Amino acid sequence: MVSDRRRRISLGDFRHEALSETSSTNSECLARARAGDPGNLWVTAERQTGGRGRRGRLWVSERGNLYASLLLIDPAPMERLGSLPLAVAVAVHQAIRQVLPPGAEPLEVKWPNDILIGRKKTCGILVEGEQLPDGRYALIVGIGINVSVMPDNPLYPVTCLRQHASAASPDELFAHLFAAMADVLDQWDQGRGIAEITARWRTIACGIGEKITVNLPDRSISGQFAGIDDNGLLMLDTGAGRIMPIAAGDVFFG
Repeated sequence: MVSDRRRRISLGDFRHEALSETSSTNSECLARARAGDPGNLWVTAERQTGGRGRRGRLWVSERGNLYASLLLIDPAPMERLGSLPLAVAVAVHQAIRQVLPPGAEPLEVKWPNDILIGRKKTCGILVEGEQLPDGRYALIVGIGINVSVMPDNPLYPVTCLRQHASAASPDELFAHLFAAMADVLDQWDQGRGIAEITARWRTIACGIGEKITVNLPDRSISGQFAGIDDNGLLMLDTGAGRIMPIAAGDVFFG
């Protein structure tokens, strides 16, 4: 935590609009950015009719979970934006931790920003960006957290907060997320605080030192998860001392 007198970002810098239903909170944020919104806007919805995850996958979005997107405008120079997903994961982890009871199964982050409880996915994060016609850059952070509802036939093992004795409502969880994101974005400091963010990320990471398979767009590669570098790239030990940095991919354990 950063003391108030040193903060560059505070809770008062953010706005929030709560919707009953929308096609996608990410799409809603993007539409507002295109219409000139200045950013630092949270949009939440009780239900999404067209929620999506990474690689265009459907994100089941029935009532009972938290669906939230944060619109940021020009949050950092382009060369520093790659570290933002790690910062977002740290913030979401911090928020969920606040509503889990003592003794709950381990709450961890799977690279780069899936949140797991007992190695089952409870949260997905989708970061999207667009260069706007007026020269500004819009970046949208979409966050879906399983509070009481889980998808059928998921790609990964899944869970929800209710299965871990959390009584938090989506609104209560969002209040924690609202505060945690302001705290972590302040520490991230437009990418200048990446060292602090990666240090925090490593303490909550899942599977460092274990065998993993990373699915890339054109192939799959297996090796040992050697951690992340100071820029947040996954470091895959493929054997014989060869370390392969990976910027994006789907990680599977074992």
